[in-house]
Amino acid sequence: MRFPSTLEVTRAVEAGMDQEALAKEYLQKTPGLAEAHESNGSGMHRTNTVDYGIVLSGRIWLELDDGVKEKLQQGDCVIQNGTRHAWRNEFEEPCLMAFIMIGAR
Repeated sequence: MRFPSTLEVTRAVEAGMDQEALAKEYLQKTPGLAEAHESNGSGMHRTNTVDYGIVLSGRIWLELDDGVKEKLQQGDCVIQNGTRHAWRNEFEEPCLMAFIMIGAR
């Protein structure tokens, strides 16, 4: 999954990005995952999965349910088990991550 940088998002919004089309495409390309996001726009979400994420390039913040933020960079791995969280790329460069998600109860 590629997380755009804050700068990329700002430029897209300023250029009149079609946010409705973006939401529709996200729902189509990530069935089940997109619906897990909270409706308040916070980016926080939780899935019934064990997740193994690897940062392939760039940097990103992982925000957890208790407000703790962890900065991850290329080569870092994170394992979560149904954790409520959000990903935030507040850097100028995009972040590319690989995820393995295994269904869990």
